[in-house]
Amino acid sequence: MKISVQNKKIRWGIIGLGKIADKFATDLATISDAELYAVASRQQTKADEFSKKHNAKMAYDSYEALTNDSNIDAVYIATPHVLHKENTIMCLKKGIAVLCEKPFAMNSEEVEEMITVAKANKTLLMEALWTYFLPHYQYVLKLLKDKTYGEVQSLSADFGFHRPYDTKTRLFDKALGGGSLLDIGIYPIFASLSTLGLPKRISANATFFENGADSTCNMTFTYSDHLQAELKSSLLKELPTQAIFTCEKATIKINTQFHAPATVSIIKDGKEELKDFNYNTIGYNYETIHFNNLLREGKTESDIMTFDFSRKLIKTLDDVRNKIELDY
Repeated sequence: MKISVQNKKIRWGIIGLGKIADKFATDLATISDAELYAVASRQQTKADEFSKKHNAKMAYDSYEALTNDSNIDAVYIATPHVLHKENTIMCLKKGIAVLCEKPFAMNSEEVEEMITVAKANKTLLMEALWTYFLPHYQYVLKLLKDKTYGEVQSLSADFGFHRPYDTKTRLFDKALGGGSLLDIGIYPIFASLSTLGLPKRISANATFFENGADSTCNMTFTYSDHLQAELKSSLLKELPTQAIFTCEKATIKINTQFHAPATVSIIKDGKEELKDFNYNTIGYNYETIHFNNLLREGKTESDIMTFDFSRKLIKTLDDVRNKIELDY
């Protein structure tokens, strides 16, 4: 840790000022012991506009300039996937704690390099997979861990929406890691890994846009003869975007937008009980508060979003890419 943050507001910087960064900054403002100190874009006008909207003190026209600001305690990296490794390592080498947006990087090799640098510099690093920290998801994890409704018999999870095909946008730009798998397929995969662990076998198929980015991905994770997870992602059509755990005594359904603040339904004996978590933020504050606490405690790794879990997640993404023959 570069400087003590025990008794002061944690000063955040944001690198990459797209839609997710805007949501992160909005929720950061709800946290009393943290503040947005600086933002960076490759365009000064964009940095200035973002800074004004979210009341940041500094606006930089380069990522490097932000990391040279000694007032910054932590950086949220929200650049395109292909820049995650480079941007993360740049911060870590200057002793700045890093919360890096998912996917952590493009492949297992890059993730391992990031973790190695974090350990060498004894600096906090965490993958920003916000779903893990949302109260409704933690609630479901506990139900499954405690086997409240018996063993899981199957999992079905999907994430899909439609956007007009446009290679000028990051979402469809294969060179930037665009396509359904890394952007949204990661969430159904996360649901499976975080509840059932690594599968014994993976089968997958995909469809592709004309530029080679994947438009849909269908995956089956086999855990045993009696347990499978059916997972889907699509940029071609709206999907329910739910996670449904069929257990011995009931069905646990995380309703639409399961990866974001959502409700949970418990379906048992033909009756459905709805649990509402009364969210009043976008949901990014939960991972940020966890990260702030780690920083204050001098920790260099999360006990929830561990390096080991990030390794398993990226390895699984690598395995799926190999199955569908998707190369970046």
